[in-house]
Amino acid sequence: MSTILTMDKSQIRKQYKSFREGLSKIQIQNRSISIANRCLELPIWDKQIMHIFLSIENQKEIDTSFLLTLLQGKDKEIVIPKMTDSVHLQHFLLTDQTLFKKNSLGIPEPVSGIEIKPTLIDVVFVPLLGFDFNGNRVGYGKGYYDRFLLNCKEDCIKIGLSFFEEEQFAFEVEDTDIPMDFCVNHKRIYRYTMT
Repeated sequence: MSTILTMDKSQIRKQYKSFREGLSKIQIQNRSISIANRCLELPIWDKQIMHIFLSIENQKEIDTSFLLTLLQGKDKEIVIPKMTDSVHLQHFLLTDQTLFKKNSLGIPEPVSGIEIKPTLIDVVFVPLLGFDFNGNRVGYGKGYYDRFLLNCKEDCIKIGLSFFEEEQFAFEVEDTDIPMDFCVNHKRIYRYTMT
């Protein structure tokens, strides 16, 4: 995938969306299961409050339902995001009473519930399109997660989930970009900023 060496972020987004389009339903399912299982190897299981995104199926995102089931099985407090406007997220505790509704982008979101402040969250699983060898990610370009992660506590563990391998060149980084501590694909775990 080194062909995108000289591409800007918009080109990287286009390239990775194309990569994802090339995946079959069974590849998406198998890789998603492998990613969830790989997450069991992360040094995070002593943490309690974990934030996870729900997948946009028509964008061929990682199916996080497998990871969600794993978190529930380990009795973690699970937090789900909701877009409040064009730039911000709210975060709600997942309970048996949580009702979901798909937004205009096809993302399942909590209708309401117990709101959780970012400063209380221990671990965030982050959606991305691609990531580089420094743990920098390229997302959809709206900045929702960069703004959210900026408000998380300093020791919050940030984990990018990807169907693909890291790029061996550095992405262009903006002041608002927040690097990952780990990135996980179906083959391995990449470790970055944590000591």
